[in-house]
Amino acid sequence: MTKEKNNPTETKAIKPFVISRTFDVPRERIWKAWTERDELMQWFGPKGFKMINAKLDFRLGGIFHYSLQSPDGKEMWGKFVYREIAAPERIVLVHSFSNEAGGITQHPMAPTWPREMLSTFILEDQGGKTTAQIEWIPLNPTEEERKTFDSSHEGMKQGWSGTFDQLNEYLAKG
Repeated sequence: MTKEKNNPTETKAIKPFVISRTFDVPRERIWKAWTERDELMQWFGPKGFKMINAKLDFRLGGIFHYSLQSPDGKEMWGKFVYREIAAPERIVLVHSFSNEAGGITQHPMAPTWPREMLSTFILEDQGGKTTAQIEWIPLNPTEEERKTFDSSHEGMKQGWSGTFDQLNEYLAKG
């Protein structure tokens, strides 16, 4: 065993994943897009994915349980559990992959991906425009999950950039 595994006080710090984008709409408009089921169903998910099921209970302790369909027709489920809501500027939640019943599961394509992510969404008013920032950090990861997370920032950047693209296209429709 390595020294790191033998000594729990010597753990490696996890570098959070952070991404942001400025949108040409007021903060209240983006807040609505993030907090209403019918709006989330129009844009949320990686580029090319379509949300096909969603249940939203937007409150502290509430859950957003959804499924996405990939361009090749595969379905995957996800879940948010809301920990903090400060309208219209901040949402903190635990994000995980799930099954249809809402149980937490492994990432369908990456079994060493952390099972739960602490996600913080911050919306900053920029005088009629809004900067949306997302920060992800794994909750209680194993060493293998931490390494997977740390080595996946570029892929997360691509995924969230596509999601932001879809949000921007949705917002441009009015």
